[in-house]
Amino acid sequence: MDDIYMMSDVAILDKIGSHLKASRLKQNITQQSLAETAGISLTSLKNIEKGEIRSFDSLLRVLRTLGKLDVLLPLVEEQQMSPSEYYEMVHAANAHPRKRAAGKLGKGNKEDIGW
Repeated sequence: MDDIYMMSDVAILDKIGSHLKASRLKQNITQQSLAETAGISLTSLKNIEKGEIRSFDSLLRVLRTLGKLDVLLPLVEEQQMSPSEYYEMVHAANAHPRKRAAGKLGKGNKEDIGW
């Protein structure tokens, strides 16, 4: 596989478009059918398959329809904490447990209890 950091933006978009087209053909789906199911125009789909991806929303719709949203999973997953980060978080939460209240009630804050 090519080093993605050495590729131009245009080359990356071309590869994405060609992979989406190959996936569509492998699933035996027409461009018209995919566009309708994804809720985008046929022209937008043709442009995406040519590597002319102008709308991330349209790309998401095509990925979802083709069952390929999992390629974005690393971008939406919560970051895992390392054991040392977890220890520091727990230790910081327990570092200063509250021993007593900080203030006093003012004269205006007392409730009038009529027993």
